Amino acid sequence: MSGTFVGMPAFPEAAHEAVGNKTLRGNLRHATHTIRAKRAKAVAEVSDWAALREAGKQIKDHTLRHLDRYLVQLEESVTAAGGIVHWAADADEANEIVTQLVKMTGESEVVKVKSMATQEIGLNEALEEAGIRAYETDLAELIVQLGKDRPSHILVPAIHRNRGEIRDIFEREMSEWGRPAPEGLTDTPAELAEAARLHLREKFLRAKVGVSGANFMIAETGTLVVVESEGNGRMCLTLPETLISVVGIEKVLPTWQDLEVFLQTLPRSSTAERMNPYTSMWTGTRDGSAGEGDGPQNFHLVLIDNGRTDTLADEVGRQALRCIRCSACLNVCPVYERAGGHAYGSVYPGPIGAILSPQLRGTASEIDASLPYASSLCGACYEVCPVAIDIPEVLVHLRERVVQGGPVIREGNKVVLKPAKGHAAERAAMRAARWAFAHPGALRAGQRLASRTRRLHPRTLPGPGKAWSGTRELPAVPAEPFRDWWQRTDGGKDGAE
Repeated sequence: MSGTFVGMPAFPEAAHEAVGNKTLRGNLRHATHTIRAKRAKAVAEVSDWAALREAGKQIKDHTLRHLDRYLVQLEESVTAAGGIVHWAADADEANEIVTQLVKMTGESEVVKVKSMATQEIGLNEALEEAGIRAYETDLAELIVQLGKDRPSHILVPAIHRNRGEIRDIFEREMSEWGRPAPEGLTDTPAELAEAARLHLREKFLRAKVGVSGANFMIAETGTLVVVESEGNGRMCLTLPETLISVVGIEKVLPTWQDLEVFLQTLPRSSTAERMNPYTSMWTGTRDGSAGEGDGPQNFHLVLIDNGRTDTLADEVGRQALRCIRCSACLNVCPVYERAGGHAYGSVYPGPIGAILSPQLRGTASEIDASLPYASSLCGACYEVCPVAIDIPEVLVHLRERVVQGGPVIREGNKVVLKPAKGHAAERAAMRAARWAFAHPGALRAGQRLASRTRRLHPRTLPGPGKAWSGTRELPAVPAEPFRDWWQRTDGGKDGAE
C-alpha cells in the first residue's frame, strides 16, 4: 500500500503520542460527534433501514462469491462501450500502467477525484517520480496535499485540521501550487471554499487528463459511479480528454437494480444526506468527432487486486471487502476519536482500517500486527455499518493470525494459518491449562490454593505480564472456588438429588 506511511510506528506508540495532542482530540471530538448525530437522524427517517442493510450485505456477498464472473462481464461491457480495461496485480503494476498512460498523452499534470484506491497504491508519489504532477481537487484532499500531510479520515481526510490551520495552509502553500490565496483571507468556511474554488478552477480548465476511482462499477453495462458533495469530481470526469479510473476489484455490482440499494445507504451513512449532491455515472467514451456531450474521448479502467484475492480466500476476513467506504464506523469508534487516523499508519484508518489493512498488506510488519488490537471490541462499528460487516469478529480472527504468527497458506479454497515457531511461553501456558481442565482433582486443588492465598497475590504481573496489567486491574480471586460454593449451598444439594 501507499509508501506515504512507510516508517510510521506501530499503533500503540502512535496512539500514545496522539492522545496527548489536545488540539487534535478537540478537532476529532467535535467533527465525529457532529457527523454521528446527523447520520443517526438521517437513518431514522428510513423505515426499512434494516432491510436495506441486509440487502446491501446480500448483494455484496453474492458478488464476492461470483467475482470472477462479474469482473469478466464488466471488462466485456466497458470494452463494448469504448473503454480499455487494464489488470494490475499489485500497487507497482498499477502505478506503472497509469504512469505510462499519462505519458502517452504527452501531458505532465493530471487532476484527481478523491480516491482511496490511488492513495492505497501511492499513485501521486509514483507520478511525481515520473515527472508528472497530480493535483487533488477534493477540498479536504487539497488541504492535505498543500499541507504536506496525510489523510486521517476516509470521508473527511482533513478532519484533524481546524479552520485556522486551514487558512494558514492556504496562505502559505497555495502560491507554490498555482493561484495564491486571496489577500486578507479569513477562516470563515465561505471564504476558504471560495479560495479553493479559484485555485482549482484554472486547473480544471487546463487539464487534459483526469484520474479517478469509483464507488461502484456495474457489470451489466460497464458503467462507473462516483458520488461526491462538491462538484469537483464532476469537473474531473467530464472536462479532460482522457480519464483513467483506478478501482479495486471488489467495487463491482452485478446490475443497475443493485445500485439502487447503495444510493440510499451510502449518503445517509457517510454525509448524513438523503442523496449525494453529485452522482456522476459514465459508460465508456463519448464520440469526439461529434463535438457534443460530456465525458472523456479516451477512457481507461485499471482494476487492482493488491491483496484483495488473498482477502477473498479468508472465509471470516473476506467480509471486509463489502465495505463501501462510508466511514460511519470511524465516527462512532471511541479509539479513533481519541487516537486519530494517522495512528493507524494506513490510508484506511479506524475500525475498517484495522481489519482491511492487515489483510491487504499482511501482518508481518509491526504496525500491521498491532492494528487488530486497536479496538475495545465494543461493537459500535458493526451497529452502524450499512453492509453489516462484523468488524469485531474479524478483529478477533486477525488477532489469532497475529498470535500464531505464521504465514498464510492455501488448502483448496480455504486459508490456513501455519503456526509460528515463536510464542513458546504462550503455548506452554495453553498446554498447562489443557492438562488442568482434563484433571478435575488437580483443578480443584489449584482453585482452593488460589483462594486461600489471595491476600498474597500481587496487583500487577511481573515480567512480560507488566504490559498487560499496566492498563488493567487484575480480577480479584473469590474467597472460595465455585465448586465449594456449589456444594455448600442448596444448589449443590439440588444437583445431587
